[in-house]
Amino acid sequence: MSTTPDPDLKPGDEAEPGTPGAGEDLCETCGGSGKLADGKTCPECEGTGRVMRGIGGG
Repeated sequence: MSTTPDPDLKPGDEAEPGTPGAGEDLCETCGGSGKLADGKTCPECEGTGRVMRGIGGG
């Protein structure tokens, strides 16, 4: 088991891209804008506005 974080995962991701039962969703923290109310980059999605979420199945 690796102790280094996967470089493709953002803090708000629940799964790696391509994982069965997961899909891309809007980031709840920034509402999909990639920016916080103060104009800073959203730390959850790293400014993309999207995160990977578990959607069931798989």
